[in-house]
Amino acid sequence: MFYRYEIKNNGIENILYLYLTMNYEFSKELSKNADDGELKRRTTNFIRNHGIQFDGNKVYLVIDGIVVKAFQIPKGEDINRENNKNTFDDLNYMVTVQLEDQSIIEISLQEFLLGALATNMVPNLSIEVLKAMAILYRTYVFKQMKEEKLVSSSNNFFIYKPIDYYKIAFAPDYDNIVATLKEALRQTDGMFVTYQGEYILPFIHVCNFGYTLEDSRYPYLSSVPSLWDATSPFYVDTISFSYDLLSSIFHFTITKDSEFKISEISPYGKVLKLSIAGQEIDGGKFMQLLHLKSQFLSIILNKYDISIITKGWGDFLGLSLWGACHLADNGCSYANILSYYFPKVRICEYVKELS
Repeated sequence: MFYRYEIKNNGIENILYLYLTMNYEFSKELSKNADDGELKRRTTNFIRNHGIQFDGNKVYLVIDGIVVKAFQIPKGEDINRENNKNTFDDLNYMVTVQLEDQSIIEISLQEFLLGALATNMVPNLSIEVLKAMAILYRTYVFKQMKEEKLVSSSNNFFIYKPIDYYKIAFAPDYDNIVATLKEALRQTDGMFVTYQGEYILPFIHVCNFGYTLEDSRYPYLSSVPSLWDATSPFYVDTISFSYDLLSSIFHFTITKDSEFKISEISPYGKVLKLSIAGQEIDGGKFMQLLHLKSQFLSIILNKYDISIITKGWGDFLGLSLWGACHLADNGCSYANILSYYFPKVRICEYVKELS
């Protein structure tokens, strides 16, 4: 929402100028008859979260150099007095989001989490699994805001898009799906997970080959059985590519006579490096360029094409969505699910101050 600010004195008092992105221009909140409550809430949270020293109470909103709205907020000391009250709930915590075009917006944590959760929505996903995902994604937001002061809309764990983006994809169940997502957020409001007092990363995958994996870079990840994943329709996938198509993708000539060699694998069988026609290719890049479901793969050479067989979907780290759904179907709660797939972490909550 706000991408920069200035404090100017008009000779009588200090005024806070907040600059908005053009994509906010037609918001109903800027109309003359609109209730200023939402703007005031966002503004006070922006001041608090960015440590802005502003002792006045008059705010001007600016788009393309033009003041489009003026309103008043509580004085600086009144904002600071409320600093610990409801600060970390989904509605009041403001997230600075960097979009794919590098522009910056400011939205509530609730709005951000709705869009993030929608990324991994699959039919009949249990609300207990959605709660576990909400806690992991909320943890990521807290971690990024603490360390980087912003969250990228496209990162290694999910893609954020406004929830309205999914209206067509979720039709005709859009309203019911959004209601379920909001309920999952409501029931986990303020919850996050830590390892030795630090926020963790939200590792989630669709399914694995019967076990999740540990990773020495992340000591809170454990290898646990997830045998339900072997029943997933995504457990095995096969896709074929002609040699001409491979040549165009990798930008060098590949024929039926080219040598294909898996040159490095992990102890669990994850393909780390390949050699094709004498060219070495990183396993992750190979998976990305060919849109494969995982790096656990085998290659079959045919006369006119190659067939690639993959096992599982994702990196096999952290929470398995398929396994988590089976746990939920057997009566496990979101806390049971998180404790099963992340046995070393603690589930925490920022408790709202009572007054």
